[in-house]
Amino acid sequence: KIREFPRGKALITKTLGTAQRDLERAEKTFNDKDYKWATIQSYYSMFHSARALLFAKNYREHSHYCLIVAMRALYVETRLLPGSLIEALGKGKRLREDADYYDRWSEEGASFALKAAGDFLKKARELTKNLHKSP
Repeated sequence: KIREFPRGKALITKTLGTAQRDLERAEKTFNDKDYKWATIQSYYSMFHSARALLFAKNYREHSHYCLIVAMRALYVETRLLPGSLIEALGKGKRLREDADYYDRWSEEGASFALKAAGDFLKKARELTKNLHKSP
């Protein structure tokens, strides 16, 4: 479920800043070979990038799953985002859950999540460039 959130646009810059910081931490932990935390941080970078896009439409999500569904409806079906980016968000969510809840992670998964997070943040910035100040 998503809800109307009139303050959404006012939070885009802050939320993209959070996505950027999560991405920077993920890069550092990946370089330190801490693949579990790199996976988790990369997913949260993607989450915050997606959330900024939802805020751009003045909506707020109820859950991680709802965010993915909303991204598909608001951005993929309207051809603003490629479906592959939302698929990467879903895969990142699964990788994060495996790392967080089941103590399963890999260098390959962390590498995938890190690249996807960078791609997602870049696209989120492009789509919101006229709605916020660059962090």
